[in-house]
Amino acid sequence: MGYVKRKYGTKKVGFSGTLDPFATGCLIVATGQYTKLFQYLEKTPKSYKATLWLGVNSPGLDIEKINSIKETKAFDENFIREVLASLQGKLTYYPPKFCAKKINGKRAYELAREGKEINLKTITSTIYEIKLLNYSHPFVHFEATVSEGTYIRSLGSLIADKLGVDGTLSSLHRMHEGKFHFDNEKALDPFIHLSLPFNVYTGDESFIKLGKKLRIEYFKVQTKGIYLVETSQFFSIIEIVDKVVKYKFNRIPKFEKNESTFL
Repeated sequence: MGYVKRKYGTKKVGFSGTLDPFATGCLIVATGQYTKLFQYLEKTPKSYKATLWLGVNSPGLDIEKINSIKETKAFDENFIREVLASLQGKLTYYPPKFCAKKINGKRAYELAREGKEINLKTITSTIYEIKLLNYSHPFVHFEATVSEGTYIRSLGSLIADKLGVDGTLSSLHRMHEGKFHFDNEKALDPFIHLSLPFNVYTGDESFIKLGKKLRIEYFKVQTKGIYLVETSQFFSIIEIVDKVVKYKFNRIPKFEKNESTFL
């Protein structure tokens, strides 16, 4: 985060999610007020390439905390393909103990590092597609397209469990977050990527500028929903509920390359 702040000369930086410390790939970054827009971006499904190292045990399910390495027999490649296929669809599992989920206000990975007991609840993810890229024993290289919030480290562990051996991820690369992919820190106009319909306000623009109460009859679309509204100087996000107009975010400045960046 400090690197991004220094490079782009900004005080506020936000990320669309997290990447594990050993992972690489796509991560959407925004500065200033544009961090408020993450929830309206189309960031799913997400695609990953990963390498599962068979015979290796790690409490973090990655290569950062390996505590044992054992030789394992080689598997028939078709069997590995069957195991991967069996995980496609809805999947309920436990997140890794070393994750960013909060337990009583503290991150799970912080508690794990302190050696404290961690009781995480199961989560459900959708594995849209998972396929074998290459098997060179003891390394299983696979690709997975999944719903937001999926832990690929846990997916790797489930593969190893079905094979009947220990296993941990030795590499992880996020290829896509929805339509986003890494492009050498390319600056993007966030407003063309929001999953929000446009609405038109026909009243006095100064009402929006001052945050005054807005009347529904001054909007082109008056049905229930959340909308992006453009004025001559900024954008606003409003919500229409029971014919009442509410502000979600107001006076978000129009995109300028030197002030906001999505990576």
